[in-house]
Amino acid sequence: MEQQHHPLLALDHLEAARARLASHIRVTPTWEWSPDLLQERARAPASVVFKLELFQHTGTFKVRASLNAMLMMDEEQRRRGVTAVSAGNHAVATAWAAARLGIDAKILMPKTANPFRVELTRSSGADIIFADSHHAMFEMVREIEADEGRTFIHPFEGPACVQGNATCGLEFVEQTAPVDVMVLPVGGGGLCTGFAAALRHFWPQVTIYGVEPAGADSMSQSFRSGKAEKLSAMNTIADSLAPPQAEPWTFARCRELVDDIVTVTDSEMRAAMRVLFSEMKLAVEPAGAAATAGMLGPLRTRCEGKRVGIMVCGSNIDAGSYTRLLRQDD
Repeated sequence: MEQQHHPLLALDHLEAARARLASHIRVTPTWEWSPDLLQERARAPASVVFKLELFQHTGTFKVRASLNAMLMMDEEQRRRGVTAVSAGNHAVATAWAAARLGIDAKILMPKTANPFRVELTRSSGADIIFADSHHAMFEMVREIEADEGRTFIHPFEGPACVQGNATCGLEFVEQTAPVDVMVLPVGGGGLCTGFAAALRHFWPQVTIYGVEPAGADSMSQSFRSGKAEKLSAMNTIADSLAPPQAEPWTFARCRELVDDIVTVTDSEMRAAMRVLFSEMKLAVEPAGAAATAGMLGPLRTRCEGKRVGIMVCGSNIDAGSYTRLLRQDD
């Protein structure tokens, strides 16, 4: 695709984000999926390399964006604290990042949030407020932002978020040989966009696909319509990839940098979770298996014979939920 780089995604901005984060985050490993395991699969890639971001602090890539945003705040903003909305991983990451930097955090979570993630968020000292729905969270957080002067740490929108996530892509290009195809999970698009921005600076010919849950397909709808779309409802086991809407800045950058978005079903994500466990001994949440599900499902033909990169983005799931998902009949 034609290469386009927004000025705020120029390489110097991405490298500045990496310098800010260097003392706070882990450089997560890559892992090559042995070709002999792939030969048994029809239309298999020639090779696959995984970026194992599930080994990041808090078990998810989200700390990169949250930390980057907070490290860019001035002293007065830090004194007033931060606020965020999240069904789980962004809440956990923002609470952890705020605690690390000595910033007070007030997090809005839906009443349906996984109790395991609620406790992870609370364990970092954040104040949690529960909302009736995802849409209600976004309305409430704007009131808190206005009334208390807190800085809203957005889960996926804006340059600070995308630049922070791009640091994961900068690591990847230094850790492995170039890939032909990169497959990335998509919720609001912050990770997909940032990772894609980093890759295109070094591997301009790489084909980049985003993978989104079929039951929370705001980015797919946005790609089709040409504008950021809002969902009336979400229905997916991948709650980490289920924001109620796409947002304009990140959507526009995602559309510039990503070749296509495909969707995967809950059944396909469960199957990918089983593959990651049986062949790599990785216990991941559904969102963490989304990119693998895309490669094994709707992108199988497009990945055939190619060297493929896969992002494993998170592992925040309790043992009971994980076991139930693996045992569920499809």
